[in-house]
Amino acid sequence: MSIGDSASQIGKVRGLGSAREGGDHWLAERLTSVALVLLGAWFLAALLMLPNFDQQTLREWLRSPTGAIPMALFAVTSFIHAADGLKQVVDDYVHTESGRWATNTFILFAAIAGASLCLFALGKIAFGAAA
Repeated sequence: MSIGDSASQIGKVRGLGSAREGGDHWLAERLTSVALVLLGAWFLAALLMLPNFDQQTLREWLRSPTGAIPMALFAVTSFIHAADGLKQVVDDYVHTESGRWATNTFILFAAIAGASLCLFALGKIAFGAAA
């Protein structure tokens, strides 16, 4: 007979219950998912309403507030959602604390760099910088 078999019901689960965390992460994933579905639908609809897909038309579209603002939200939300999802995978499959910390830090910096690059490029287009 093992110790697990002889322990009381409370003894079997003591220390194995709720971690009292993760709810905010779960909610953030769901909110960014809903936001990406809505912004993705906006993106497809907006592209389909454009007369053509040449550079000048796309530049004019992204210079308008109705194109630039949702596009900025789409870019930022995409990077937040991707970083949260990758962090979850790392937390599940990387077993050393130092490995988790290093990988999560890299993911965070890569997401910030990617979102910054997208916002910079969008800002350059939206505010009329020369191409």
